[in-house]
Amino acid sequence: MEKELVIVIDFGGQYNQLVARRVRECNVYCEIYSYKTDLAKIMERKPRGIILTGGPSSCYEEGAATCSPELFGLGVPVLGLCYGAQLMTHVLGGKVARADVREYGKTEVNIDTESRLFQNVKPHAICWMSHFDYIAKTAEGFRVTASTADCPVAAAECEERKLYAIQFHPEVMHTEDGSKMLFNFVRNICGCSGDWRMDSFVEESIRAIREKVGQGKVLCALSGGVDSSVAAVLLSKAVGGQLTCVFVDHGLLRKDEGDQVEAVFGPKGNYELNFVRINAQERFYGKLAGVTEPEEKRKIIGEEFIRVFEEEAKKIGAVDFLVQGTIYPDVVESGLGGESAVIKSHHNVGGLPDYVDFREIIEPLRNLFKDEVRKVGLELGIPEHLVFRQPFPGPGLGVRILGEVTAKKVKIVQDADAIFREEIARAGLDRELNQYFAALTNMRSVGVMGDERTYDYAIALRAVNTVDFMTAEAAEIPWEVLKRVMSRVINEVKGVNRLLYDISSKPPGTIEFE
Repeated sequence: MEKELVIVIDFGGQYNQLVARRVRECNVYCEIYSYKTDLAKIMERKPRGIILTGGPSSCYEEGAATCSPELFGLGVPVLGLCYGAQLMTHVLGGKVARADVREYGKTEVNIDTESRLFQNVKPHAICWMSHFDYIAKTAEGFRVTASTADCPVAAAECEERKLYAIQFHPEVMHTEDGSKMLFNFVRNICGCSGDWRMDSFVEESIRAIREKVGQGKVLCALSGGVDSSVAAVLLSKAVGGQLTCVFVDHGLLRKDEGDQVEAVFGPKGNYELNFVRINAQERFYGKLAGVTEPEEKRKIIGEEFIRVFEEEAKKIGAVDFLVQGTIYPDVVESGLGGESAVIKSHHNVGGLPDYVDFREIIEPLRNLFKDEVRKVGLELGIPEHLVFRQPFPGPGLGVRILGEVTAKKVKIVQDADAIFREEIARAGLDRELNQYFAALTNMRSVGVMGDERTYDYAIALRAVNTVDFMTAEAAEIPWEVLKRVMSRVINEVKGVNRLLYDISSKPPGTIEFE
């Protein structure tokens, strides 16, 4: 049986992934396509509903992102959000114009709760607005279902044709009852039953992998991160001893992380697979000696990882399949799954590595968001400390140590980071913060410890709250927690005499330091 599908058509909006995630939270499978995708290709996927995202343009300007009027006559329910609402109106003969008053941020919206889209929604809800154009005149057959003091058409619909336009953003957490609105659309209006669940995903994936691999040999580069760990366990459940996992310990992991990975996946672990650990710490430190430029460090770490993995792969010989932990944001951000600008280049998207002798690639998590990957991990029985491990960059601590990387600096930042994570967990904040870590600045300053003058490093702490990791705000950690971390780091970590807390948002800063 084909799974029910809702398609998000991306017009360059910053919340494209968030829209898809919110749909999936309704237990309905969702994929993102660029507005440039041929309509016939979209309809081949037999979507139960279509959602049009926001976008940065004015829909009436020449060259603006658009869609075919045919989209609105297919009988498939369509929900337009912000730019998507304006575009729907414009294409169907309504009028969109520049607003006298731009609405941005939290705005009270008066809602007609008789609308199927707004069932069980507050009649006066705070919603997130972000627009400088507005719907001046609805398209023929539409009725207004929401308004604000400055926006006469905050929502409109033509229920007969199952077309719905919303000027605000129901997908962001700032919109009250936004999840209910999307639930109403995908479950009630589109008629989806909500059978997209991680337990069924696990069962289907194991069955599909087993069928695909047969008696073949499988190789997986295991980093110990959430994505590669979940991918490895899925393969282990499917093909057991046919899987070999190579774990390259480059000496830039968090404190004791290499041993923790081996404890889970190694000979004493619970999974049937061949585990190979390569301790290459000194090799990486040697390559990084004297290097201070961030991008050069990233390049060296990435290339050396490939070289080490390649050497081990040659010992193993030809394999039939190579496993990669690609997840859906990797696909979207690489420009293959939406319209938004390419944000990252991912080594595991868009091309096959030429340094391993293999026949085909397997990406069992390619269609999942990070939170879904974690749910799969729990379904598979992977230990919680690994499933909920903090996001960690591929180059590891190489980008959390400003300036040259040395074994001494690695130990400093490992110890400081471990203390920070312990105190965050002790305060019960470990599941509330989206990412938190310690970084070693390249700044040394004078201090006094006992009766002696010191000249040591400053550690910077970073903790952020974010929905999509594209934007982020510094977390407001209780002062008492920060003081405990400060006291422990300065007393327990040799070489540190100062602690800083980074309150920069993203943008203009980044979440990582380099």
